[in-house]
Amino acid sequence: MKIYLATGNKNKKREMEELLPEHEILIPSDEGINFDPEETGTTFYENSLIKARTLYEIVHCPVIADDSGISVDALNSVPGIYSSRFAGPDFPQGKPDGSKISQDEQNKFLIDMTNKVIAENKLPKGAYLNGPRSCHYTCAMVLYAGNDRLFVAQETFEGTLIEDIKDQAGNGGFGYDPIVFLPEYNKTIAQLTADEKNAISHRGKAVRSLKQIINILK
Repeated sequence: MKIYLATGNKNKKREMEELLPEHEILIPSDEGINFDPEETGTTFYENSLIKARTLYEIVHCPVIADDSGISVDALNSVPGIYSSRFAGPDFPQGKPDGSKISQDEQNKFLIDMTNKVIAENKLPKGAYLNGPRSCHYTCAMVLYAGNDRLFVAQETFEGTLIEDIKDQAGNGGFGYDPIVFLPEYNKTIAQLTADEKNAISHRGKAVRSLKQIINILK
């Protein structure tokens, strides 16, 4: 079945093709579709639904959209839904002009901000699954199969932020993956194989939650 993925991110397309190999996965740019909806939601789910509905109204075929990001416990879940726009302590929700900084800069800012909070003993109260450097990815995924016909799964993927940008490691994955360490694997996410990551990641778990529905769609 042909399924559209509401993203311009080719890395997300690659992951989805690995997770749903029996289906044809297309992103808007594959068919010359201009797709850049304004993400005005205040949650991962709301932004995912905006993207799914917007693309469905163009293609009139099943659409999968996800909104995902990283949240650092020590920073009160910053950057969260603003992960792709995050531009450091002065612009945690992104720059006013919409310009973005490089991923390397985002990674360094996130580590430095976390180190500062820990050093100053200003950790917010809360549950820290992996100690004071705990962080997690969230993925809210919407399968949109028509007006009033949609399915939702939201999952997380827990890890811990590395202490120094010099320790980032791995060539797999994308985004913040090289700076998120998985104690149980003794690796960063970017050091996992594609199969290892898909088996435990937030996006992999969300897809598996929806897969039975995807396979019976008509």
